[in-house]
Amino acid sequence: MQINRITALAVIGEMVFAGAAFAGPAELTPGEAFRSGYAAYKKGDTAEAIEALNYAASKGHAASLWKLGRMYATGDGVTEDDRKALEIFSQIANDYADGNPRGSEAPYVADSFVSLGRYFQAGIPGGLQADLVRARRYYAYAASYFGEPEAQYRLAGMYLHGEGGEKSERQAARWYKLAARKGHAGAQAELGRLLYEGIGIERNPVRGLMWLSIAQLTAKGDAGIQAKHEAAFSAAGETDRRTALTLAEDWLSRRTAAK
Repeated sequence: MQINRITALAVIGEMVFAGAAFAGPAELTPGEAFRSGYAAYKKGDTAEAIEALNYAASKGHAASLWKLGRMYATGDGVTEDDRKALEIFSQIANDYADGNPRGSEAPYVADSFVSLGRYFQAGIPGGLQADLVRARRYYAYAASYFGEPEAQYRLAGMYLHGEGGEKSERQAARWYKLAARKGHAGAQAELGRLLYEGIGIERNPVRGLMWLSIAQLTAKGDAGIQAKHEAAFSAAGETDRRTALTLAEDWLSRRTAAK
């Protein structure tokens, strides 16, 4: 998949070559530098962490690039800079889009596509205009090629509301279902709501209540999910509620046993 670089290499070059001297007694491999940097990060030594991660990133190490991107995106130990984060995630997407979807680098690449989708969906004040078509394209790639549940959840939402392309409640239900089966609480709640109300999918109140119960039990601190669960359960009959809760507990038990 070809992605426009958005001047990623210029910014990465500025960042990573500052850490090119990092090596120690003998030059570390990119993987060793990443592990060293992550250990320093966990200890709170941000300066050492960034030096090591920059060194590994200069060698094209995907996990190091991703970690730097996340740090800039959240302001974790560095000054928050969404434009730098965008450029880093763009480089990862450019360089690793066609990698093994089950390989060790896949989670970092998939999350980079999701991060790009978020940036293009919302825009960056003073730095990037929102582009829903492009956001949907990033989500679709991560959802289909990597099977990334967060991407599937976000793509479903864009189908549901007709953002960045056609509106299709049926496609929304399909993508929510894929993410829900992987344990994504938000997708579980939305799939439950669609099933309960019969939106884009044949109405099945018990299965809808089941998925809403799974989401409610999985994400107890999420007020939005709790509200969806309460709204459906308050309108359902006692028999349906009991059956749905039993099914939800069985599903969660099987999932726990499979881990």
